[in-house]
Amino acid sequence: MKIYASVALASALFLTACAGSSQTGSQTTATASVHNYQCESGATIAATYPTSNTATVEYQGNSYDMDIAVSASGARYVGDKLEWWTKGSGAGSEGLLLQHMADGTSGDTIESCTKH
Repeated sequence: MKIYASVALASALFLTACAGSSQTGSQTTATASVHNYQCESGATIAATYPTSNTATVEYQGNSYDMDIAVSASGARYVGDKLEWWTKGSGAGSEGLLLQHMADGTSGDTIESCTKH
């Protein structure tokens, strides 16, 4: 009888450990690194990419959440009537902040920036 009790206890502990590890895994989130850009106007833009399909752009004290959009080249994100379009990677890569028009096209350039 002691053997059955030991096996039951070991099984219960094993199942509890498995349940605990799956909860821990679901709470894990990726940390997005900050990409800093210096703009020709003197302003700065800090962009993070929480997922492969989203960007958060910090500009003039405001935060804009954007979703990936179709682009001919580079990476383009759209949200809050703005577009964030980057080309290249690493220091010296380009970033443009543009108005996003209701018809889905790019509007006027707000900022032209370089990653540092």
